[in-house]
Amino acid sequence: MKPIEVPIDGVLDLHTFNPKELPDLLDDYLSACHEKGIFAVRVIHGKGTGMQKARVRSLLAKHPLVGGFADAPPEAGGWGATLVSLVGK
Repeated sequence: MKPIEVPIDGVLDLHTFNPKELPDLLDDYLSACHEKGIFAVRVIHGKGTGMQKARVRSLLAKHPLVGGFADAPPEAGGWGATLVSLVGK
């Protein structure tokens, strides 16, 4: 299986990934954003049952680069996406 190329642009859409990949994917993506000087990240987890959102937020709450997170505004995905603030260098 060919790896999926993910652009490091501050938007991570989880729809194309296996849930088992989430911890490593989120860690790698947040680290890459931080290295590029991107400190505002939008993680699109979808609305669904809320399980993916809960898992994402659980991982974010423990991540050392995360300064905070909240629901995205309606025009950016609402409760189907989470805005993440990364701490500065």
